[in-house]
Amino acid sequence: MKPNWIRKAHRWLGLVFSITLLMSSGSGVLHIVMTRGQAPPPPARPSGGGLDAAAIRVSAAEAVAALGKTVHAINLRTIGGRPCYQIFLKEGGGPRYVDAMEGRVDDSLEDLYAAEIAAGFLGEARVVKTGYLTAFDDEYIGIFRILPVHRFAVADGKGTRVYVSTVTGSVTRHTDDAKQFEADAFTRFHKLGFIRDKNLRDLVLGVLTAGVFVVSVLGLLLFFLNRPKVRRPF
Repeated sequence: MKPNWIRKAHRWLGLVFSITLLMSSGSGVLHIVMTRGQAPPPPARPSGGGLDAAAIRVSAAEAVAALGKTVHAINLRTIGGRPCYQIFLKEGGGPRYVDAMEGRVDDSLEDLYAAEIAAGFLGEARVVKTGYLTAFDDEYIGIFRILPVHRFAVADGKGTRVYVSTVTGSVTRHTDDAKQFEADAFTRFHKLGFIRDKNLRDLVLGVLTAGVFVVSVLGLLLFFLNRPKVRRPF
């Protein structure tokens, strides 16, 4: 097998696909910086300042009866210093809330509960709700998995913001402007996040990865075809 055409193919394909290696290696280094410089994901921890069981005057059965619906699950939360039932219905939708002291249905507790989770995570900082997500977006991407979430911001000059799930009772993501700049750069360069259409993005990633594989195979072929021949003594 003559290596001339392999050498040419390796050279030109290597030139074409080298941009992929540059993007992957550069963003890979950025990822190392991110993992060492950014805090780990927020830990899952119980929200609220504790539960006063003696304050509960309404049973779970009475709370369910107040809604008149078939129940899927019930949590007991402390919201605004009061014990409250957080109820999920079999028909779906967001959680419903019943005050466990008075038996009053109060779905406005959803926002209060989310704000308390956010404020508690940020050291009781004053938080402002800036959004409610039912789908993933450029910042809150699919790797965070949990939806829906409330987004809160705090005026600290850093652009700090947190995403809160009232289902888990925890912060699912904590970021700021500097961290998000790094995350966006990694997503765009390492995963071609600037291509909006997922099918097209997967196709381009597949072609580029396959191209790098072909270049590597050609390089190996050249190595073996051009290796010095060992003369055997007669």
